[in-house]
Amino acid sequence: MKPLLIEIGLEEVPAAPLIRSLGEISNKYQSALVAFGFDSSFSFDFTPRRLTFFHAAFPSAQASRAEILYGPNAASAIAGGKPTEAALGFAKKCGVAFEALGRAAQKGREVLCYEKRIEGKALKEVLGDLLTSFLQSLDFGKTMRWGSYPYEFIRPMRWLLALHGEEKIDCEVFGVKSGDFTFAHRSHSFEPQKVKSAENYESFLLERGVVLSAKKRREIILAQFKQIEEANGVRIEIDEDLLDEVTAISEYPTALIGKFDRRFLELPSEVIITSMKTNQRYFAAFKDGELSNEFVVVSNAFTDDFSAVIAGNEKVLRPRLSDALFFWHGDLKNGLQDEPLKRVSYAQNLGSIYDKQKREQTIVKRLQAFFGVKDEFADRAAALSKRDLATQMVYEFTELQGVMGMRYALKLGENEAVAQAIYEQYLPLGEDSPPPKSQSGALLAVATKIDSLMALFSIGLIPTGSKDPLGLRRAAASVARIALDRGWSLPIGALIETLGDLYKPFDYAALESFFKDRLYSVLDGAQSIIKAVIAAGEKDILEIAKKVRALEAIAKSENFKSNFALFKRVANILKDQDITATKADPALFETDEERELFAAIEKIDASDYAQLLSELFALEKPLDRFFSAVMVNANEAAVRANRLALLSGVYRRFLQVADIKEIGL
Repeated sequence: MKPLLIEIGLEEVPAAPLIRSLGEISNKYQSALVAFGFDSSFSFDFTPRRLTFFHAAFPSAQASRAEILYGPNAASAIAGGKPTEAALGFAKKCGVAFEALGRAAQKGREVLCYEKRIEGKALKEVLGDLLTSFLQSLDFGKTMRWGSYPYEFIRPMRWLLALHGEEKIDCEVFGVKSGDFTFAHRSHSFEPQKVKSAENYESFLLERGVVLSAKKRREIILAQFKQIEEANGVRIEIDEDLLDEVTAISEYPTALIGKFDRRFLELPSEVIITSMKTNQRYFAAFKDGELSNEFVVVSNAFTDDFSAVIAGNEKVLRPRLSDALFFWHGDLKNGLQDEPLKRVSYAQNLGSIYDKQKREQTIVKRLQAFFGVKDEFADRAAALSKRDLATQMVYEFTELQGVMGMRYALKLGENEAVAQAIYEQYLPLGEDSPPPKSQSGALLAVATKIDSLMALFSIGLIPTGSKDPLGLRRAAASVARIALDRGWSLPIGALIETLGDLYKPFDYAALESFFKDRLYSVLDGAQSIIKAVIAAGEKDILEIAKKVRALEAIAKSENFKSNFALFKRVANILKDQDITATKADPALFETDEERELFAAIEKIDASDYAQLLSELFALEKPLDRFFSAVMVNANEAAVRANRLALLSGVYRRFLQVADIKEIGL
């Protein structure tokens, strides 16, 4: 057992697919180890140019193992004192004489068997195949080929370091033969660096300008950020995704502060931040709560003098901000116009972006009547909502749609509430994103999303499987989230009917079902409880949410399971019955338990779902006594039907909240 070091050297791997695959890399390496007869703990580290696996102790060979081969029935293995043809054939297959065979029990009978010992192969014999299998199992998305090789990987493989203790393990992977060398930071050297042993590898790299651990690189960056903040009186806005990216693409990170001309601060802060982040991977800096004309860049240079690095980054940023300032002035001069939108197609058979904007204006008006609200700003916001899509700024930075609409609207003298709604039309942006704060923004956001859903469903662009390139699942979930946040009653089928004349006819029920499926991700509740509430026939998303919350609350009570078992019994008895049948007739009751249960059901008079459930579960004792004393399936048909009707009364009351039989515990 010796330390094992594997370093797979690559051309620079892009950050996004690398970050996305980090968990998969470790899992699939472990799977490859097990598949090749090694089960060893390891640590995994990476830089943009290397994937490294280190085992503190690794065997020099696979463990030997025993394999048992089973043959024909032992009773028929010998005939006339001699082995049969079947027995001899099995012995030949095992490569031994008949006398070497043993006996074993298999499936209740005795059979011939042979225990074959398989010697483990040396590490050097299997390492190449193990690593090849591992690399071929990875999926980074796009791959490339290099030279005349038939191999495909995210980037070309350039070297392979394989050390077992101080011994180099000879193997070949993707046409690259293993060695006992690595490569340092490019600013340090372009020559191969001989590694003497696996144990001093990390410190060996550090001396040559490579911080192997991504965790340590991140810690270094954050510590340097703090130093910059204290030295310059700024606050650095830490974008976690950007931090992950610069950590992944650097080998020796150094955070530096640079400046840009103050005249660019005329631009909206979102433009400057987006330009710096998207194009240059810079972090924004703030002073006194306002965006500063300073930025922070994480350099990958291995040097003592960073003046040229800072000057170079300042130089690169200047023309990008100049372009943005040109777009800003030009867009303000042209104003927010409808005409350019008429030349931008939305989707086949759905007209232009202008046509979509006009539909949304109509929808906003109808939504106010549908939700029973009045809003003086929503109509104006709807009329301007898509105009920023025709601006030069949004053409350059598409992620700023809505943001620039808000900025331009404010600059051109629109009401602040109108501008806010233009921005909020795209909210929520994801599961962790808040819904619109304003009523105007909520109305416009629902209009935007419901139009996309109904328009695209009307031309058959319905998500299938896990694919949803147009984001319709997110749109439906967002509509539900907004309605719940605002407390708006939303019977989705009725809303679809209200807006149906704006689109070509399509299957409304399919869209309603699509919406209900999204509730499993929107509502905070057990899947079976949500399913039970929906199965009870509730159409209103707000009421569904209230029922789920009420049922979730009572499900946490101490005696819920015992109570619920009685209701499950009711559901099982009535599984094939018509529970809408006539109410039980007290004149046909034969026992006090029937009368007691009937009286308890009649007393239920709840004002909300929580109270209704509380009163329903209070039926536990009379229901338990009923089942203990009364035979539901009585011989006399009228009595039997009356008892089923009595239990149906319980079920019908529960159906006001949920369908009992759909709840699983």
